[in-house]
Amino acid sequence: MVLTVIIVNYNTKYFLEQCLCSLRKAIGNSDRLSLSGNSEIFVVDNYSIDGTVQYIQPMFPEIIFIANSENRGFARANNQALAKARGQFILFLNPDTILEEESLEKCLVFLESDPSVAATGVRMVDGAGHFLQESKRGFPSPWVSFCKLSGLTGLFPRSKFFAAYYQGQLKEELNNPVEVLSGAFMMIQKKALDKTGGFDEQFFMYAEDIDLSYRLQKAGYQNVYLASVSIVHFKGESTKKNAVYVELFYKAMVQFVKKHFRGRPSKLFIPLLEAAAWLRSRIARLTPGPVRGSNRVRKDARTILLGDNKQMNRLKNLFPLAGRMLVQDLNTADEIIFCEGEDFSFGRIIREMQLLRPGLAIRIHAANSKSIVGSDSKKSMGEITALNENG
Repeated sequence: MVLTVIIVNYNTKYFLEQCLCSLRKAIGNSDRLSLSGNSEIFVVDNYSIDGTVQYIQPMFPEIIFIANSENRGFARANNQALAKARGQFILFLNPDTILEEESLEKCLVFLESDPSVAATGVRMVDGAGHFLQESKRGFPSPWVSFCKLSGLTGLFPRSKFFAAYYQGQLKEELNNPVEVLSGAFMMIQKKALDKTGGFDEQFFMYAEDIDLSYRLQKAGYQNVYLASVSIVHFKGESTKKNAVYVELFYKAMVQFVKKHFRGRPSKLFIPLLEAAAWLRSRIARLTPGPVRGSNRVRKDARTILLGDNKQMNRLKNLFPLAGRMLVQDLNTADEIIFCEGEDFSFGRIIREMQLLRPGLAIRIHAANSKSIVGSDSKKSMGEITALNENG
């Protein structure tokens, strides 16, 4: 078997639906993956209460579901499926992502071309089409972690010295070896994982991808950021951006430093990191939490449809949706819904959404799916419209 895809889900059934539609297209686009027995997909559900399994399973019978009776965390859930994986390559994928049709084949070809490369990540954009810096990252050494926690990384985003956490000196348009790849999309040679092991389960959430990237390099492999492949990562769905998230995120960074960095400099830095993490979490607790969509669609929102004619006609028959008003002029629209289908690919949607004017809310609807999803930024929760075919 060529490829195993592993997705860990927690209460994101509509985003997962769109992700799986794009994944199905990406597998079908590859001659070798589309052949029977050459690919498999695992969805590990971490005790969702939104009815994910019951909703998704009838639409995607080819998927192998593992339904947990508790939330086992990201690392442990991924490892559950990894233990059953048969592919030569493993793709760890977030449920709040949308793939180009060519994405899987391009990554496979790249990994096969250089045996020294263990893993590849891709260029990620958020739901508004903005580049996500976490597509390429550096190891959070004590100094790098301190720059991130203190805000120096944000002040000097292109600095190799201060912005090493996001590899700020590397251009997003170019392929480059990097230290850390995002667990939102990480394709890895199975033989490399056999050597290093999977995710470290002491990390419940966050830093698991950093730790695995680090161990792959320690084993003599390279990790490569592949700029020629773009995906959407809505980001705010599988992990809501609130005070608990901030606390877990920065504690995980401290945990990584304690695990991998020894000696006097680390001992001096760790108390500073812990203090900075505490301060950031307290600030987050005093800050209002994210709302559903920073450009939340108003009841009188003007919506334009763009994409596959068949799917646009289908949506028109289902309107009005949440009070939306259809318009024909992009310049007067508050919101655009991209309709994927035979004549309008996911890849084209990803390209088009990066060219739109700022402030225009972007939503995506996969062919014949039962939902429309979107997110206005990586800091905001997503917008979801569940479609009712019966009116």
